[in-house]
Amino acid sequence: MKAYLFPGQGAQFSGMGLDLYEASDKAKELFNHANEVLGFDITKIMFEGSAEELKETKVTQPAIFLHSTILAEVMGASFQPDMVAGHSLGELSALVANRTLAFSDGLRLVYKRALAMQKACEIQPSTMAAVLGLEDKIVEDICAQTEGIVVAANYNCPGQLVISGEVEAVNKACEALTEAGARRALLLPVGGAFHSPLMEPAREELAAAIEETVFTAPACPIYQNVSTTAVVDPSEIKNNLIAQLTAPVKWTQSLQNMIADGATKFIEVGPGNVLQGLVKKVDRSLETEKASI
Repeated sequence: MKAYLFPGQGAQFSGMGLDLYEASDKAKELFNHANEVLGFDITKIMFEGSAEELKETKVTQPAIFLHSTILAEVMGASFQPDMVAGHSLGELSALVANRTLAFSDGLRLVYKRALAMQKACEIQPSTMAAVLGLEDKIVEDICAQTEGIVVAANYNCPGQLVISGEVEAVNKACEALTEAGARRALLLPVGGAFHSPLMEPAREELAAAIEETVFTAPACPIYQNVSTTAVVDPSEIKNNLIAQLTAPVKWTQSLQNMIADGATKFIEVGPGNVLQGLVKKVDRSLETEKASI
């Protein structure tokens, strides 16, 4: 069975999507439509902008979404998923690709999400850190024992967990994690504490937009970050998506459940190849591939 995976923030690069734009009239039409929906020329930033310009959350998130969903669209008949999943932001790309969301609706939600997250980041100084080489339980326990807000945010693969929270609390947790034997506990260059309680203002703002958006029965199951299991019910998909901003991304568990349900080939759709690497860290015997037109 084929599982298609959609990347999240961090996979952007200057020139992203230009090959799609030049190769397909359908892609050109969707990129131009995206400029209209967003009210600014995102294609110009994607194709010609600097790495610095692409780092802005309000640009990064729609740019990655567009690259992923337009690639899936122009793949045509060769895009035949038995199941899909998306890492954080990538969950919205996956929901467009499996026909739960219309392209325009997905793009509007991504942009709303980006602006809401940016706003939440400005309310309180916060950050994230990657922790390598410790069992999840040890990381969770140290976060729970640390004064202030710091939580496990991204379960990326066995031995790689990202923590998120207040700057001081994350720094204290990193010290304790290093003492506990972490190979590395490294602060990440991010704007704030994604997938933590500090994103509650963004969650509330996005929840209202999600509730107003039409979600239809998907063409195939999605394994969502919050639930980690196959979901096909539109109302359940909505609830999980609303919870996602303040809940951890359970990527390891999602991949394990996809494998248990029969996935043997994982295809990454969008910029970068990080997700293929994470699949291999869960099970080296699995086949991985980069989607192309």
